[in-house]
Amino acid sequence: MGSKDKNPRKRKETEKVNMIESDPEKTLDNNKSMIENCALEEAQNDDNEIINNEADNKNDLEISINYVNTGNLWSRKGMNIDEIFSFSIACEIINENDDPEPKTVNECQNRHDWKNWKDAINTELNSLKNRKVFGPIVDIPEGVKPVGYKWVFVRKRNEKNEIVRYKARLVAQGFSQRPGIDYEVTYSPVMDAITFRYLIGLSVFNKLDMYLMDVVTAYLYGSLDSNIYMKIPEGFKMPENSKPRETYAIKLQRSLYGLKQSGRMWYNRLSEYLFKEGYVNNPICPCVFIRKTISGFVIIAVYVDDLNIIGTNKEIKEARDYLKKEFEMKDLGKTKFCLGLQIEYTKNGILVHQSNYTERVLKRFNMDKANPLSTPMMGRTLNVEKDPFRPKEENETDLGSEVPYLSAIGALMYLANCTRPDIAFAVNLLARFSSCPTKRHWKGIKHIFRYLRGTSDFGLFYSNNTKPVLLGYADAGYLSDPHNAKSQTGYVFTYGDTAISWRSQKQTLVATSSNHAEVIALHEASKECRWLRSVTQHIQGTSGLPTDKNPTILYEDNAACVTQMKEGYVKSDRTKHIPPKFFSFTQELERNKEVDIQYIRSSENVADLFTKALSTSVFKKHVRSIGMRHLRDL
Repeated sequence: MGSKDKNPRKRKETEKVNMIESDPEKTLDNNKSMIENCALEEAQNDDNEIINNEADNKNDLEISINYVNTGNLWSRKGMNIDEIFSFSIACEIINENDDPEPKTVNECQNRHDWKNWKDAINTELNSLKNRKVFGPIVDIPEGVKPVGYKWVFVRKRNEKNEIVRYKARLVAQGFSQRPGIDYEVTYSPVMDAITFRYLIGLSVFNKLDMYLMDVVTAYLYGSLDSNIYMKIPEGFKMPENSKPRETYAIKLQRSLYGLKQSGRMWYNRLSEYLFKEGYVNNPICPCVFIRKTISGFVIIAVYVDDLNIIGTNKEIKEARDYLKKEFEMKDLGKTKFCLGLQIEYTKNGILVHQSNYTERVLKRFNMDKANPLSTPMMGRTLNVEKDPFRPKEENETDLGSEVPYLSAIGALMYLANCTRPDIAFAVNLLARFSSCPTKRHWKGIKHIFRYLRGTSDFGLFYSNNTKPVLLGYADAGYLSDPHNAKSQTGYVFTYGDTAISWRSQKQTLVATSSNHAEVIALHEASKECRWLRSVTQHIQGTSGLPTDKNPTILYEDNAACVTQMKEGYVKSDRTKHIPPKFFSFTQELERNKEVDIQYIRSSENVADLFTKALSTSVFKKHVRSIGMRHLRDL
C-alpha cells in the first residue's frame, strides 16, 4: 500500500430525480408521490452528460472496464496507474454482474425487483427527513452557485456474492463546488490495509473477538463547515410569489453524500463522540480509536462507515451499545467480510483471502477455465534481447484497443496490495508497459491469471501457534530492469510469521553496483519499519498489552551492506558517490536500537519474492514462509 491514511472512494454514476413535498418543514413526507414524479421527470429529460475519452492517436486507446455500459475509451499513455485506479477497477469487477445496477428511478420501476428499490428509496427519504438535512427554501444569495443532485442505486453483497441489501442514495453533485468558497479542507483519514492486517493478527494472538458494525447514512450525521445551497428538487412547494424556480435554492443543514467535505465532516463527528467516552487515537493511525478500562480494552478501527470492533467481551458490548445510542447502526456480527477481504475463522487462527474476487477476475477476463501454473511469471534470461519483459521494439505493434491490458493490471494490483504478495513482483513488472503493451506482455498477464486459477483460495493465515514478533526482510534485484539500468526494491514485514506489509518497486535511481542497490532497498525498508513500530507500539501500549521494545530484526542478504550500516559509512571509490541519506537514516535507527540489521543467506531471504523470478521450489518455499496457505488445507 502507499499512503497510510489515504484510500480511494469509487466515483459513482448518478441520475437526476424529482422529489415531492408540501412545504420545507415537512420535506419528504409524501414519498410515494415523489417517486412517481422522479420517474416522470427522467422519462422527459434524457440529456445526460457523456464523457468523451478520445485520444489523438488511435493506437493509444483501450476499452474501459465498463465499456459495454458506457462506451468509454481510455488513453494508455495518459492513464495514471496507481492505487486509486486499481481500486476503481476492483469496484467495477466486484459490482459487475449480468443484471447491472439501474441508473434511474424509471429503470427501477421497470425491473422485477422494483419493490426492493422502492423500499430503499423510501428508507433514504426517511433518513434525509430524520437527519433534518434540508433547510428552508431561499433566494439564491449573490455570488452563490447551487450544487445539483442525482440518485445512485447499489445492491450490497456479502462474501458469497449474495445480495443482502438494496441501497438508494440522493447525492449532491460536489464537482461543482468551489475551493475556498464552498469548502476548505476535504481530507478524511481511513484505516489502511496494513493496519487492518496487523489488527487481525493482534486479535488472533491475544484471543480477542472481532465484530463489524455499519453506520446507516453516516455522512448525514456530519455538520457543514460552510453554507451550501442545492438546486431545488422537483416537487418541493415553492414560495407563493411568482419568481422563476431557478432563482431559488434549498439550504443544506447537514452534509450530504457527494459533497467534497462530507467525509471529513463525518470523521470529525464520530471522533468527537468517541473522545467523550474516553477513546484516544494518534496521528500515526488516526482511524484507530482505543479505550482502556480496568477489566480490558476495546479498539474501534474506522473505514468510513464500517467499524471493526476488537477487544475483550465486556468492552466490546459496551462499545456497541454506546454507538447505538447516537447513531443508527447495523450490527453485522463477527467480521467475515470487510474492505473486500474474506475472513475465515479456524481453531488454529484466521485466514484472510479474496477467493471470490479472484474468481470474478478470472471470469471477467475469460481465464476461469485456463490450465493452472505453479508460479506467477516465467523465468527470465540474461540475454536482454530475448527477455520476454523487454520494452516494445520497433518491429512490434501495440495491443489493439479491444485488449483490456489496463483493466487487467488494475484488477491484479488490487489483489497484490491486499492479500496476494506472491504476485506483487510480476504485477509491478508488467505494469511498466501499460503505455505501450505488446503481445509478449499480454502473455505475461495471462501467465498470472493461470497461476491464480490454481491458487484462487490462497490467503494470509495468521496462526495462533506462532510468536507475535515483528520481523523484516529486505532485498534488491540488481538491474532487474536491464533495459533502463534500474534495480528493484523489495521488502516484507511479518507479524507472527505472516506478512502484514510488503512492497515491490522499481528504484528511481541508477544503482552502480549490487551493494548500491541493496543500500537503497534497506533504506526503504527502514522507513517502513519505523512506521510499523510506531503503529504497533501505540496500539499495544494504549491497550495495556505487553509492548515489545526490543529492536526489530531486519534481515539483509548483502554482507557489505550489513557491515556498512552497523559499523558506519566507509568512504571508498565504490561508495563515495552514494548519497549519505541512504546510510544516515538506517544507521540512526541502528544506534537508537530501533532496528537490528542482521545478515541472512540469500536462499533464506523471503524478500526475494519481490525482486526476481524464482524457480518453482524456491518460490513455494518463500510463499509458505510468509504465511500463505490454501483455504482447502485448513
